[in-house]
Amino acid sequence: MDDHTVRTALERQWEASDASDFEREHEIYATDAVLDYPQSGERIRGRRNIQESRTVQPNKKRFTVRRMIGGSDLWITEFVLTYDGVPSYTVSIMEFRDGQVVHETQYFADRFEPSPSRAHLVERIGTT
Repeated sequence: MDDHTVRTALERQWEASDASDFEREHEIYATDAVLDYPQSGERIRGRRNIQESRTVQPNKKRFTVRRMIGGSDLWITEFVLTYDGVPSYTVSIMEFRDGQVVHETQYFADRFEPSPSRAHLVERIGTT
């Protein structure tokens, strides 16, 4: 699968995530895909289990993709995942085989206030 086709599939997947279209969101995953959440120490095996874990989550979610970079079998998406109005800055690392995700790792980070000690060195950027 060429890079343009993978990027298009990822765009479709993130649009489906934002729309809570759980069937379309998980079409990109291989049947035996693995999803890791290192911060909570969780691993979910299998597309259906990954899908169910997201379906049963009670929070209202929104996804805003900031950028996608990658090529061949490795793609990274940086996005803001908003749960019930609270943003979480997120990175998804997806490994592909035969055009489908076989392994995904997601990292989450909360917003924090800038340190006054470096204020003279930085410029402020947007929050989303």
